[in-house]
Amino acid sequence: MNMPIVRPVFAACLLALAGLAQAAVTPIYTIQGSGATSPLVGQTVTTSGVVTRLLNNGFFLQDPAGDGNPATSDGVFVFTSSAPTVAVGQLLQLTAVVTEFDVSLSTSNPAAEARPLTELTSPTGITLLGNGSIAPTPVSLPVPQADGLERYEGMLVTLTGPQGAPLTVQQNFFQGRYGQLTVAAGGRREIPTNRHRPGSPEALALASENARSTLLLDDGSSFQNPNPTPYMDLSSGVARAGDTVASLTGTIDFGLATNSAAGIVLYRLQPTSAPAFTVSNPRTAAPEAVAGNRTVGSFNVLNFFTTFTNGGDAFGNTGQKCTLGNEPPSASLCRGASNITEFGRQRTKIVEAMSTIGTDVFGLMEIQNNGTVALQNLVDGLNAKLGAGTYAAVGGTVTGGGTGTDAIRVAMVYKPARLTPVGDPVSDTNPVHNRPPLAQTFAAANGEKFTVIVNHFKSKSCSDASGANLDQGDGQGCYNPTRLAQAQALRSFVAQLQGNTGSNDVLIIGDLNAYAQEDPIHDLTSSGYVDESGRFETLGYSYVFDGASGRLDHAISTAALSPKVAGLAHWHINADEAALRDYNQEFKAPNTNCGGLCPPDPYQANVYRSSDHDPVVVGLSIYKTIAGTSARNVLSGTAGDDMLVGGGGADLITGGSGADLFAYSSMRDAGDVVTDFSPGTDKIDLRSLLAASGYAGTDAVAEGYVRFVPVLGGTGVQVDTDGPAGGAAFRALLTLRGLSPAQLNGPRDLLVR
Repeated sequence: MNMPIVRPVFAACLLALAGLAQAAVTPIYTIQGSGATSPLVGQTVTTSGVVTRLLNNGFFLQDPAGDGNPATSDGVFVFTSSAPTVAVGQLLQLTAVVTEFDVSLSTSNPAAEARPLTELTSPTGITLLGNGSIAPTPVSLPVPQADGLERYEGMLVTLTGPQGAPLTVQQNFFQGRYGQLTVAAGGRREIPTNRHRPGSPEALALASENARSTLLLDDGSSFQNPNPTPYMDLSSGVARAGDTVASLTGTIDFGLATNSAAGIVLYRLQPTSAPAFTVSNPRTAAPEAVAGNRTVGSFNVLNFFTTFTNGGDAFGNTGQKCTLGNEPPSASLCRGASNITEFGRQRTKIVEAMSTIGTDVFGLMEIQNNGTVALQNLVDGLNAKLGAGTYAAVGGTVTGGGTGTDAIRVAMVYKPARLTPVGDPVSDTNPVHNRPPLAQTFAAANGEKFTVIVNHFKSKSCSDASGANLDQGDGQGCYNPTRLAQAQALRSFVAQLQGNTGSNDVLIIGDLNAYAQEDPIHDLTSSGYVDESGRFETLGYSYVFDGASGRLDHAISTAALSPKVAGLAHWHINADEAALRDYNQEFKAPNTNCGGLCPPDPYQANVYRSSDHDPVVVGLSIYKTIAGTSARNVLSGTAGDDMLVGGGGADLITGGSGADLFAYSSMRDAGDVVTDFSPGTDKIDLRSLLAASGYAGTDAVAEGYVRFVPVLGGTGVQVDTDGPAGGAAFRALLTLRGLSPAQLNGPRDLLVR
């Protein structure tokens, strides 16, 4: 209840009339003590301090002088259970009971039990002594120890990174539900097992640094679904994970960082001034361009169901049901959209994302396992936007074991104009998979083949886990042995496919539910497979969990295919976005299921927060190599994409149709004539030639290493291997027949890196 403030003179009169002696005042720092719990727990004390922050159920009080002891806090939270009637800046005296509050509400949570929040409860005799002010204590993250913020519990502080560096938003999953952002010092925090082997000293050290660098930015309220949503700019992506804030000022307390009472607990900051975020991780309109002539995408589409949780479906039917393994069909087994409106919103976002990515093949996870119904619905949406026949589903007869016993399945779509399926798709019959991997071999127009396998390993959720599949505390979560067995089975499946197709070029994609250094991925990479994100990305991530980033969505190639992988990029349209921006309508206006007025709905019909996983884009160089000898050759390409390597001697080269590469590794290959170079389609590959001289630029023409000059019958391509700073001169490499220099563009027509 609200406690009235008793004025000093009136209070003295009351005490005198009652014949009571003035109570001894116990300073706040004595109440807090130097440990995780107060030495005065359960005692009734009288204390005083300045009000620094109001919450909806209490206020923070801080001793204006403090004791100067770095082991004891000078602040404390006073719990009133309802809106307090005091004001910030008032110097108060009050009497209350010292309590240690378990933020997990007595649910078994050792981390919460180890660091209860010291509170003063049942306050009485709140007396206004005057006014005061508290200067925030500067605190730099990371703190030296895991409990380094304990000594500031209840105090007014200003937080920055080392040497005043900004703090970075790490996670915004609970921004809409609880008004919270996870922030940390040191830039993006990485899942330890994404970088280091589980249980290694390096992984443990990174876990410690993450914990000491991270805290929750709260909104000063215990209300759910706050309106308006704190820290959200409805017209932009702010605050995305990766955005920064120069500093944060507020009071320190402690609480849950998830919606599970048994989950992560963190120190929290209740701000006393509005944070000003800087867009340091801006949205991008398209994924980063990857090299190569064919592309493969991997996308977890987060429960794309055409049967809804309300029993309806995408075709206007009612009373529909879903299946899960061998259980009887039930509407309660459906996932994803609750109704046709939500489905339309979900489908729009996914179609927008896939259309923008535009890869030649997509591996998909979390498609409803209802035959080809949900998959074809998505293909129809893509073709309605991009044109009839742009995409087709890999389907028909699936050799092996079908689509599994789970409610969701993996699937694949492709562009028939770009690739031709070779044989039927194949699924892995090993019973370790409840969502069997799906493989399809494709051929390009030049006859070159490669195989894609899309996978969705067992999740880290601990539901029904037992024995070795329980969380072992090494950072790998539950069901790690099952995922390891699935990786081992996958290797056997790849070997089987290689034997059947005669091609060693296999790309494994999908949500493997394991970070980059965990056992399932290590099983593959220690057996000759290549983690392509590790090759091309400094921090490859597709998912954010508990305030750190890592990749669950992978592209892993066989050793034979890896040299043909020309690039890889995760497109960060989902993991960095607030969950509130997704297609769901719960807890958003105009609904009133928030106990009143829900916050505004930030949904937009765009790619952002189309799922909870970021898609992966892989570029492949699927060229047919046509090589000459050291003598003079006449070379002709195919109707597809070719890599033509003349070798020594003055060669006459015709690429033919397709997007061709004309490759040169040495000036000894000079003297060639290319008869049909198509600017904007074909490329001259100078990577090996320029790399040998140490070139590391991006525009060889502007940087003075290559020039185009008019020659008889066309354009001469000349190369200065040591550039303008060296002593060598430009020398003729080849002639492009029938073209003028003005028709050529270095960044577009040359491949230099």
